[in-house]
Amino acid sequence: MIIDAYNTTQDVRGRSDYLTGARPGEEPPAYTPFDPNRILTRMDAAGVDMAMVCSLAQRIENDFIIGLQDSYPDRLIGFGQVRPQDDDALDEIRRMAEAGIRGLKLHPSMHGYHVADHGLLDPVFRECARHGMAVIINALDDAFCAPFSIEEIVKDHPDVPTIIAHMGAVWNVPEAIIVAERRENVYLETSATLMADVKRAYARVGAEKILMGSEWPGSDFDLERMKIAKAIPDAADRALVEGGNYARLLRLDVA
Repeated sequence: MIIDAYNTTQDVRGRSDYLTGARPGEEPPAYTPFDPNRILTRMDAAGVDMAMVCSLAQRIENDFIIGLQDSYPDRLIGFGQVRPQDDDALDEIRRMAEAGIRGLKLHPSMHGYHVADHGLLDPVFRECARHGMAVIINALDDAFCAPFSIEEIVKDHPDVPTIIAHMGAVWNVPEAIIVAERRENVYLETSATLMADVKRAYARVGAEKILMGSEWPGSDFDLERMKIAKAIPDAADRALVEGGNYARLLRLDVA
């Protein structure tokens, strides 16, 4: 099974030309529904069996993600979002877990908090642990969620699989690798990273701690698979990175 660990979809609406794709000066459409064939066609072209999907942090659209996962349970794996400072954050995590959502995406810089804020995030991680949910943290070069700050929060939650998205690219990759070395429950996701950084991670932490992610539609599945093939030539190790690890940590019932 080839399983991609990080991608975004969006039930686009509103005025944002960033989300709607409208040209400056044009009137964006009030509502442009997402066509699932966009992602499924690209998955098929690259030989990807399943893919994680979450909404962009600009809009939290958990019902939309639940609907995608329910419509394509053999292809799409849903991750939801909350703002930890919201009063209903824990209730929303419970609701998503009951609906079959497999994990939680956190975007500290977009949603206005620091990832090492124990008062905010300890309850969130405990709730994820109760429901067997993984956590993925958006961690491009970002003072709100640098890898050592991620380690500060995850050290108290070893039962929650925690994924550092983008491996801290560009400048925080060395720190992300160190954290993955020190913390058994921390994994490195490869989207937006250099091939050289994937090679570096592979040499330091081995294939078992790396998860292939494309962050479609920002990149594409075939491009990420090519990068992983060049960085990890061993077929057995590549099978772990391209899906085996993800299936294990999410306890997916796959062949």
